[in-house]
Amino acid sequence: MGDLFVTFGMVNQHMYYLNKVMSSLFLDTSMPGDERTNFKSIRSITDFWKFMEGPLLESLYWDSWYNNNQLYDLKNSSRIYYENILLGVPRVRQLKVRNNTCKVYPSFRSLMSECYSKYTSENEDISDFGLKQDTEWKYSTPSSNSPWHWGFVGVYRNGGFIFTLSKSKSETKKKFINLQLNSWIRRGTRVVFIDFSLYNANVNLFCIIRLVAEFPATGGILTSWQFYSVKLLRYVSSYDYFIACCEITFFILFIVFTIQEGIKIKEFKSAYFKSIWNWLELLLLVLYFVAIFFNSYCKIQIFLLLESLLKSTEKYSDYYFLAYWHIFYNNVIAITIFFAWIKIFKFISFNNTMSQLSSTLSRCIKDIVGFAIMFFIILFAYAQLGFLVFGSQVDDFSTFQNSIFAQFRIVLGDFNFAAIQQDNPVLGPIYFITFIFFVFFVLLNIFLAIINYTYSEVKADYSIGRRPDFELGKMIKKSYDNALKKLKLKKPQEDEDNESVKSRDLAERARREGFDENILYT
Repeated sequence: MGDLFVTFGMVNQHMYYLNKVMSSLFLDTSMPGDERTNFKSIRSITDFWKFMEGPLLESLYWDSWYNNNQLYDLKNSSRIYYENILLGVPRVRQLKVRNNTCKVYPSFRSLMSECYSKYTSENEDISDFGLKQDTEWKYSTPSSNSPWHWGFVGVYRNGGFIFTLSKSKSETKKKFINLQLNSWIRRGTRVVFIDFSLYNANVNLFCIIRLVAEFPATGGILTSWQFYSVKLLRYVSSYDYFIACCEITFFILFIVFTIQEGIKIKEFKSAYFKSIWNWLELLLLVLYFVAIFFNSYCKIQIFLLLESLLKSTEKYSDYYFLAYWHIFYNNVIAITIFFAWIKIFKFISFNNTMSQLSSTLSRCIKDIVGFAIMFFIILFAYAQLGFLVFGSQVDDFSTFQNSIFAQFRIVLGDFNFAAIQQDNPVLGPIYFITFIFFVFFVLLNIFLAIINYTYSEVKADYSIGRRPDFELGKMIKKSYDNALKKLKLKKPQEDEDNESVKSRDLAERARREGFDENILYT
């Protein structure tokens, strides 16, 4: 229960609403004079500068109420939606590639005097350009803290050509106009990042926002975004201190479980590793360790960096680094809780009904593995066929990974058949019909037949008395008797010596851990 409190103590519904409000403001606000164009629909450099000078400026700088009265007590900080304080100033950063980074076919060299390849760290242009007296025209070395960004068409590192916005809306607009007139974004530009952070004291949440515009070598612009609502100030309310107690309990239980598993390995030796449940225990311990490590790492980094970032009101404050690792920690603890729930099956399998289900799955595991091999061979075959035939025209098959996910969408009925039919009127219908026949009507029914046949066998064995000796009632009764004996409220049987008692207890523990006790004597 402690780990559940820890998990839900870091996530709440306010995070969703804060992300939703901010994404609606910065992504859906339309350009002046063009109601159909917003950040999501940017496709050209002209659209990008219109967004910078219009929706971005209007969304970042809030200096008056809805009735045009001036906001008071701003302390030189914008308050978006009157509740969210803009921390520091926003930052705009671009990465470029050098000229002549791609090979041009000899027949076209007379037509192509410049050639800019896709972004890689080897192709990156780090030379100063334009108005070299200003910092935005000079290359800034990458920071060692922030992670690289994984975009649609490339993986981008830190650093680049950077300029920070001003506290003044008018000065920032003049800066945008100057950069546009002097072509700050050029043919070699491959990505532009817009980074800024907000804090809402009402719900004690930071919202770290990154808007990304990628300029692929094919031309045009691809936009993406990240909105991270995180609770960096962990211990403020009484409930937060309760969560802190749960975290301490979580750490103590981790130590206890580690010692227990070490004792089991010492007692059962190699037999310990023959139970799938013991492998799950080891996986949980590894995840617990990773979660504790990242929790400690996040706390240390927040303690070291947060105060200095809050003081940096006149320059960009990089909260993205803190938010990224905080989200990573949340993901680790969420996966840990998932496997902890799966572990419950180990205990409820002592019930007769649940024991039948677990026995069915364990008995047919070899058949399922064989079926899975056959299933994925057919799945990958259809995925590569779809990628090669429809990949240049249909978004669902634009990459091999997308093609694999498209197969699952076909099975679930969530698929645009008209797109592949329009692209290839002959192969499109053949591809769709044969995939549905082999996967949906043949393979999935084979899978169900394996489960049904094995379940019938298990149920037949249970009906003639072939069932596990160790059931939940017996386990509780045995634990109760042992407790009475330790408290000296019940005398042990006199005809049993200590060795036989220990041997029987070890055998029962082996059955409880999920493997045959006869292995102990081999």
